[in-house]
Amino acid sequence: MTVLVHYPFCPRSRAVRIALAELGQDVDLEDELPWAWSESLLAVNPAGELPVLVTSQGGVVAGAYAISEYLDEQGLAQTSDAGHGGLFPGTPAERAEVRRLVDWFVNKFDREVSRELIDMKIISLQAPGKGAPPDAETLRAVRHNLRYHLRYIDHLALNRDWLAGPRLSFADMAAAGHLSVLDYLGDIDWEQHPSAKSWYMRLKSRPAFRSLLSDRLTGLPPHRTYVDLDF
Repeated sequence: MTVLVHYPFCPRSRAVRIALAELGQDVDLEDELPWAWSESLLAVNPAGELPVLVTSQGGVVAGAYAISEYLDEQGLAQTSDAGHGGLFPGTPAERAEVRRLVDWFVNKFDREVSRELIDMKIISLQAPGKGAPPDAETLRAVRHNLRYHLRYIDHLALNRDWLAGPRLSFADMAAAGHLSVLDYLGDIDWEQHPSAKSWYMRLKSRPAFRSLLSDRLTGLPPHRTYVDLDF
């Protein structure tokens, strides 16, 4: 059986979980604490980062970007929109746009928004002494960055069917991996970003998203609208 080594509130892991579900792939989920740097994680990925896909043949694919490309190249697309060209659909130019946006969310959004919020609100609670304690100045900067990113998602969602173009792609899944964590924490004012909200509602309503909505953090319940498909 294929195994995904992940942390439920790792945005990149969440993106891959959505992709696997969209492609109709059943995998075993093996939880790993990203701050623990365990020997088992280092054995499959010396970088100590998540997610890691361990195939049924024992092969290892590390990192959300590498995993998404690997899955796409396997010809696994089976269901709904994901069946029309896979995770990187379209012409070479359209696929390049998907990759540009994947890089935007996997790297830029993570660096400017998610990493700090996860450190302050999740890791500091789940592993005292590991995450950064809440800091007002940092929070202000991160929330400023978040508004900038949400305005950009608004722009994309207003002018396209999906973020990268006419079809669902891994760009949508990479974005949703991050936004779903922030949605759990209640850090997004969706009413200020109606186009982003409409796009997110469509993605959140897909069967591939269901397992994410059941994730829970000990001592930190989800925001009241987290599980609502029409919020």
